[in-house]
Amino acid sequence: MASHSRRPPLRERRTALVFAVAVAAVGVLLSLVVALRPDSEPNAVRAAAEPAATRPSAPRTPPERKPAPKPKPKPKPSKASPTPTAATPSARPSPTSVPRSSPRPASGTAPLAGRIQPHVTYKGVATHYDAADGDGACLYGPSPDLMVAAMNHTDYETSKACGAYILVRAANGASVTVRVTNECPLPCAPGQLDLSREAFAKLAGLSTGRIPITWSLLSPSTSETVSIRYKSGSSRHWCGIQALGHRNPLARLEVRTGSGWSRLTRTEYNYFLSPDGTGCGGTLRLTDIYGEQLTVDRVAIRPDAVQPTRVQFARH
Repeated sequence: MASHSRRPPLRERRTALVFAVAVAAVGVLLSLVVALRPDSEPNAVRAAAEPAATRPSAPRTPPERKPAPKPKPKPKPSKASPTPTAATPSARPSPTSVPRSSPRPASGTAPLAGRIQPHVTYKGVATHYDAADGDGACLYGPSPDLMVAAMNHTDYETSKACGAYILVRAANGASVTVRVTNECPLPCAPGQLDLSREAFAKLAGLSTGRIPITWSLLSPSTSETVSIRYKSGSSRHWCGIQALGHRNPLARLEVRTGSGWSRLTRTEYNYFLSPDGTGCGGTLRLTDIYGEQLTVDRVAIRPDAVQPTRVQFARH
C-alpha cells in the first residue's frame, strides 16, 4: 500500500506565506527608497546638471607672463656746437659801434682780422712806458719815430696786432696815431694801450699816468713798400720770415711749393717759421686782414737783412 507524504498544517503554511510577502514588500520598499534618493544619480548625470559656477574647477596653470618691453631711449638732441660772436669772448675789447663791413676771408674760412676788427671803435685806457728806440716784442728793430704802442696781451693775439696802425683819442679831444711794435703783458687789460711817453704826451701830461681812451684801426697813406727779412740762422733747411712796413695788419704768410701754397705758422715774436726749410728762398705770398694778397718772387735767404719789395697793400 502506497504511503502518503505528510503535509504541514494549514497554520504553518499561512505563517510562511505572510513572512514571504513581508520580505518581498520590504525589498520593494527599499528599492524605491534607493531609486528616489538624489544621491543615487550617477556622477556623470549630476555633473551635467550642476551649474558651471558651482562646479569645482581644476587648478589652472597661470599663463606665462612675458617681460614688458623696455622703452626705447629718446634720441638726445645734439648739442650744437655755439657760434663765436663779437660779444661772446669776455676778454674782447668792447666796441662802441658796430662794424660797417666784415673783412673778406681769403679762402672762405674765418675772418682774417682776428680780435681787432676794422671800422670798430674800442674803449680802453692808456698808460705810458719808456719805449727806448721803439723796438719791442714784434722785433721790427728801431723805429724811425717813437709814435709806437704796446698792445695788451689779449689783443696782441700771438703777434697778430704787430704793425697795426691805431688812432687813439682822449676824452679832451686830443688824438695820436701809433704803430703797434710791442706787447703789454698782464695785468694789461683788454682794450688797454701802453703808449710810448712821446705818444702819451700828445694826449695828456705824463703825470696823469692813466687816462680813458677810445681807439680804432687805421689804414694810413704811405709811400713805403713792404720789406722782407729772414731771421738769423735761416737756411734752406730752416728759416724764419718776417714782413715789415705793411700798411694793414698781416694775416698770413705763405711759401710756394711744388704742390701749391704752404701757410707758415706765426710766432709770438712775429716771425713765420718753416721748420723743414720748405719754401725758404722762394716765392712768398702775403695776405692782409682784408683778404688782399701780394706775391713776392724769390726772396733770397739773407739773414737779418731788410730786403725791400715793390708791393704794398691797398688803403682801406
